[in-house]
Amino acid sequence: MVANRNFYEPLWRDARLVEPERFNTWPLVSQLLTKATCHLEVAPGLRPRLPVDGTAFVDISMHALTKLAVGSGRPVMASIGRLPFADETFDLLCALDIIEHVDDDQRAMAELARVATIGATLLLSTPLHPEMWTPFDDFVGHRRRYEPKQIQALLHHHGFIIERSAVFGMKPRSSLLLDLGMWFLQHRRERAMKWYNRVMPYTMRLQKSLQLHEGLINTDEVGEVLLVCKRVSPGSTPS
Repeated sequence: MVANRNFYEPLWRDARLVEPERFNTWPLVSQLLTKATCHLEVAPGLRPRLPVDGTAFVDISMHALTKLAVGSGRPVMASIGRLPFADETFDLLCALDIIEHVDDDQRAMAELARVATIGATLLLSTPLHPEMWTPFDDFVGHRRRYEPKQIQALLHHHGFIIERSAVFGMKPRSSLLLDLGMWFLQHRRERAMKWYNRVMPYTMRLQKSLQLHEGLINTDEVGEVLLVCKRVSPGSTPS
């Protein structure tokens, strides 16, 4: 967690909050909100996908939490491994690009299951295929990339089934852009963040619409996946 905080706290210090309506997840989220009454998003930084107003947010970055509070969110300083909420509190949960960062993913998933109501929806994304590991994974503090069967087993063990899924994330055509971005964040952070804040609104237009499919998609050569999961009673979880 210390390594993650050391990376993301300076990042969010100079970044701006991006409204969830600007992401390609918003049509899906809008649909889910019609039936959800209590929402939690874990580790959104300044890129929340659930509506800021009325959503409980957990993060380890004080800079992110402060800016989410200004936007009428309900921010709490905590980690995914110890969520400060009662059992079966939330019927819509979001944990994008987080499970691959934690040392103990079993505990993290157990906490998500604990605070979810039976029938709750969990939006979860994670990178796939260890053989796709790049220096960028190290740079942003990833602990692992999952094999598809591993993430399925982790979810099933904690009472979640995958209802729908889609290819996720924006993959650059060349690694040169990522390499350049990493260098600037390491050596010219202030300049990098000014550039990022200026360019971010335009890059949002490059997002492709989510192509959701029933169950788990064919993940061959898929670098990152978005999973729409349902919390079920342990007895009804597939083996």
